[in-house]
Amino acid sequence: MTASEPIVRRKLSDEVFARLKRTITSGELKPGDDMPSERELMERFGVGRPAIREAMQALANMGLVAISHGERAKVLQLNARSIFRQVDTAAKIMLASSTDSLEHLKTARIFFERGMVREAAEKASAQEVAALREILAAQQSERGNSEAFIDADMRFHTAIAAISGNPIYAAVAEAMLGWLKEYHTEMLIWTGNEQYTLDEHAEIIDRIAAHDADGAEKVMIKHLERSRALFVMQAANQS
Repeated sequence: MTASEPIVRRKLSDEVFARLKRTITSGELKPGDDMPSERELMERFGVGRPAIREAMQALANMGLVAISHGERAKVLQLNARSIFRQVDTAAKIMLASSTDSLEHLKTARIFFERGMVREAAEKASAQEVAALREILAAQQSERGNSEAFIDADMRFHTAIAAISGNPIYAAVAEAMLGWLKEYHTEMLIWTGNEQYTLDEHAEIIDRIAAHDADGAEKVMIKHLERSRALFVMQAANQS
């Protein structure tokens, strides 16, 4: 900063936001604590309700607080999942506006999931394998309901990542699948090939249960490459 640099006056809501953020990052307010009421904050800072509400919304957008109608905002525990959710909308806009970005994400997903399924095959307990089979049974029951079918698909792949025991892996899996969801839903409606997905999921579970990391990776790659090929075919048809 130079001596000649002009001083920029901050909006009242920006100043309120900065002060409230400090109370959270300093530990004065901890995860699970209620934020002060709007009236308390208005009196404390000497500002109007609009500035308070704008600042609170900025905190919510950062994943620092949860706002519920008719209740006080609550301080949230920051974790990998909440951090990824902060960029959710921006990521979807980027993917919708760039075919290259979508293809890069699909490539990254294959690279990521082949490692996750190897990890799962090496570490999975009998209970974790049983949980995967329960998700598969739920997905089987949702054939013909694309939205619910894809939700089960997301739970299946996220559960595989969670077997690693690393919450960042599970959060990455959930985020990538969420960003791809709208495209995959359209693909399933177009193809009507849900049974292929179910059969491949069953084969992946069998390889994980057998602790066959090489076999699990091979089936996962086949599964995701088929998905990518069908999406490319659909995109070509629509154009």
